[in-house]
This record gives sequence, C-alpha cells and structure tokens, in this order.
Amino acid sequence: MERRMIAPCFMDDTLECLRRHGVDAGPLLAQAGLPSIVTGPVSADQYGAFWHAVAQAMDDEFFGEGAWPMRAGSFALLCHAILSTATLEHALRRALRFLRVVLENPHGELVVENGLAQIVLKDAGATRSAFAYRTFWIILHGVNCWLIGRRLPIRWVDFRCSAPPAGTDYRLFFGAPVHFDQPRTRLVFDAEYLKLPPIRDERALKHFLRHAPANILVRYRHDAGLSAAIRQRLHATAPSAWPGFEAIAARMRIAAPTLRRRLRQESQTYRSIKEDLRRALAMEALADGRTNVALLAVELGFSEPSAFHRAFRKWTGKSPAQFRRNATQMDFAESSSPRKRTQPQES
Repeated sequence: MERRMIAPCFMDDTLECLRRHGVDAGPLLAQAGLPSIVTGPVSADQYGAFWHAVAQAMDDEFFGEGAWPMRAGSFALLCHAILSTATLEHALRRALRFLRVVLENPHGELVVENGLAQIVLKDAGATRSAFAYRTFWIILHGVNCWLIGRRLPIRWVDFRCSAPPAGTDYRLFFGAPVHFDQPRTRLVFDAEYLKLPPIRDERALKHFLRHAPANILVRYRHDAGLSAAIRQRLHATAPSAWPGFEAIAARMRIAAPTLRRRLRQESQTYRSIKEDLRRALAMEALADGRTNVALLAVELGFSEPSAFHRAFRKWTGKSPAQFRRNATQMDFAESSSPRKRTQPQES
C-alpha cells in the first residue's frame, strides 16, 4: 500500500468507535469527502479531515475513548506546551503530564531502564480497545517525532487488550513487533533518543498545525523517507557486509552529494543509520540471552570485541554482559510480578 494511505482496518476501527458512542458517521464522512460506505484505503488527508470533523462534532479529539473528553484545541495546546523543552525526554514527560490533565485515563509514564525508554500506559478502569491505545500513540509519538525532526524507531509495542480482527496490520503500522494480551500497554524505543534536542520553533508549529492531524499519520511512519529505504536495505544484509556510502548511493541510483543532502533534511546521516541499526540488533541479541558477545561483535561488523564493548557502553551506559544480565532479570521479574513498574520522576 502506498505510504500516504490509511489501511481499511483502521477506518473500520474508527467507524466502530463512533457506533459505540452513538455518533452518526454519515455527515462526518461526507464532510471529509468520503463515501458513506468505505471499502478501501483512504488518503491520510481524508482520514485527517475525518478525524477533525469527528473532533468538532464530539468536542473531543480522542474520539470519546478517554475518561474525559480531549476538547477540541487540546492538540494545538499540547504542541505549544512541548515547544520550549530542552530534550526529547523533557518534551515526553511534559506531554504525558498534559495528556493526563486532558484525558485522565489512559495516562502514561516514561520509564527509563536498561537502555530502553518505555512509555507505559495505565488505566483506572477496564482495559480499553486497541483503537484507543493506538490513538494515544499516534498523538504522542507523532508530535514528538515532529519536534525533533526525525522518526523515532520503535522496538516493540505491547497491548493489554486482545488483538482486533485486523491485528496483523498493527505491526505494519508501527513498523515493529506488536504483542496483544500483555500485562501492560507500552511503547518501547532506545533511550539514547531521549537526549535529542527539539529543532522546531513557533513558525514551524504554525505550518505543522495547518496540516495536522494528517501529517502525524504519515510523515514519521516507519516506511517514510530515504533513511527508511536505506535501513531496509541494510537490514537485508549482514552488518559485516554493509556497503560504504558511495556504494549505497550508487545502488540507489542517487548521486552521493544529493543523498547526503536529502538525509540531512531528515536529520540523518548514513553513519547514524548504521549505528542505530547496530544498536538495535545488539540489544535484541543480548536480551535474547543466547548470543556469545565475541561472536556478536564479529556479526555486527566490529573489528574486535573491545571496539564493540566501547560502542555498546556509549549506547547504553552498560557493558554487554551487564545489559544481558539486567534484561534477563527484568524478564524474570515481569513473568513473576506483571504489575511491577519503575516509577519515574516527573520533570
């Protein structure tokens, strides 16, 4: 499916949500330029217009899925609230506090441990639908990706609820493994990204809001941009065999200076893409617990194990052995006590 299109299953989720809340979708579909019966993919612009029409009709930008309505205009205020932050971590904590004020439940906490950043959602009531949790992630993840000018690669997403009929499409949507019927609802990415600085200003925000929410649906999807295309090529090749920059530019039939410039526009470099992917592969292999560290260093393209140790400590603040030990302990703690969580400090 073309990356600016929204899969039919997500439109079905939205319409089912409106039915649960007794909202007549017909006039809102017409307002967004959509037919009364939607049978195929819709454009991001159409879905964004539909979302806006629903928000105005219900005076709720969260489709009635929160404990309190997220009144129309809340998303714009959220963007203003995080604009003056110093780092992504600062922005995330402030955004989560803001969303708790306007929604009450579900509400999120940022948990940082073992080299991972986890946005854990809590709920005082019954488990909500996958649609509700996904909407929370769209808002939070989308606005923070915009703030730092790049996509945050997601490691995995867990849902407390059961899988919807089209649950397999959730993996395609997030570009990461998705698990249902889990002890907690959480979105996980590498903690290293929390240090990134915001790059947006008031002028950029005005432009962003003119195109929201359609832009957060597609601009930072996992399959958007040249950096994603390069990452996909590298993923299909052993790290020890990754080509140099000139070689990959030639394979993509793009002049090297042009590729370098376009990656810079995505706030990326070829080196940062390779490092991000190496880090993700290393953490996944070590968390699995069955990989020899020396062998892993070779597989990841390091000249010697000591170079891998230095790089891994730079990425996570821990040695590979410490990370693997902590990951094993965390898995055991979760299996024996699913509700146990680290309580972060608000900033």
